[in-house]
Amino acid sequence: MTGTPRARLVGLDVARCVALLGMVATHVMDARTPAGGLTTGQWLAGGRASALFAVLAGVSLALMTREPLRGRPLALRSAGIAGRALLIALLGLFLGGLDSGIAVILTYYGALFVLGLPFTLLGARALTALAVGWVALAPVLSHLVRPHLPPRGFESPTFDQLADPGQLASELLLTGYYPVVPWLAYLLVGLALGRADLRDTSLLGGLALSGLGTAVLATQVSRSLVDPAVASEKATGMFGTTPADGDWSWLLVVAPHSATPFDLAQTIGSALLVISCCLLLEQLLPRVATVVLAVVFGAGAMTLTLYSLHVVMRTPGVWPPEEPSAYLSHVVVLLAFGAAFRLLRRRGPLEVVAGLPVRLSRRAAREEGSVPQRSGTKR
Repeated sequence: MTGTPRARLVGLDVARCVALLGMVATHVMDARTPAGGLTTGQWLAGGRASALFAVLAGVSLALMTREPLRGRPLALRSAGIAGRALLIALLGLFLGGLDSGIAVILTYYGALFVLGLPFTLLGARALTALAVGWVALAPVLSHLVRPHLPPRGFESPTFDQLADPGQLASELLLTGYYPVVPWLAYLLVGLALGRADLRDTSLLGGLALSGLGTAVLATQVSRSLVDPAVASEKATGMFGTTPADGDWSWLLVVAPHSATPFDLAQTIGSALLVISCCLLLEQLLPRVATVVLAVVFGAGAMTLTLYSLHVVMRTPGVWPPEEPSAYLSHVVVLLAFGAAFRLLRRRGPLEVVAGLPVRLSRRAAREEGSVPQRSGTKR
């Protein structure tokens, strides 16, 4: 498929930057005030920032698979994306071995990309319908299966777990902090979104309102069904899943990182709201302002590198000190690196490495003459 090159969607980079800074906030800042209430950072970003990352992963996967391919070209492209996912997962295993105190998302992220590949063959309507069903049914499946699985042994997957692949698979798919089976709902939503015209302001406005409505509705319905004391206790979140104790009422909570239907619906709605607003901002601003936006939020174009840097900065003995006030230091460093690389028109170093399998697969396809030169810009 050839055509007019399409400029990079700066709004997506803005959304990725928002997700990155939100995850940093949940890692660095206190979750509760001295009085016991939720801090602003936790209220805004708890559970939502990582979900936003996952939805954006689906959008990225949709953009990488926009060209309708079959046969060997499709196989080469899929192999390239799978290779990229493997490198990201290996990086996650390395970072998980650091004493950062962070539940590193990257290994789950890599598994999510691989399991999402078959769904790239579907259109937007089928993906939307599947996502709705996944939100409702995947948590039920998880609730049924997890009591029969070994308990999670690590906060983050590490290389040590490769010695027990069954345990590792169990954690990645169902029992870990970012369980891929229910989290596929985020990827499916992102895939459907990536199939749409992300420059259509009317569509983006409708998506923003729909996202807001979904988030509010899911929250209010959950709160009407759950004991207020339980809701308050779980407001700071769980550890990826609800307790596997056979109590089905857990599926009614809307707590961050609980992977219940209400949690998935609320965080999907929040993600759609943020992504739509960021894309609308890009469309409504004059060109010169968009250029400035791209530099200020340049961190969103290299989140793999900067997320990894953030994890390293959270390890003992590395600046800054581990205290809530260090959040500003993290933000300044990440935004400064992002702006500098954007001004220099450079990709992040880890983005370059992770993208190598995809570039090799495209080169192989071109050399075989099976697909034309890819149009557009790199994302």
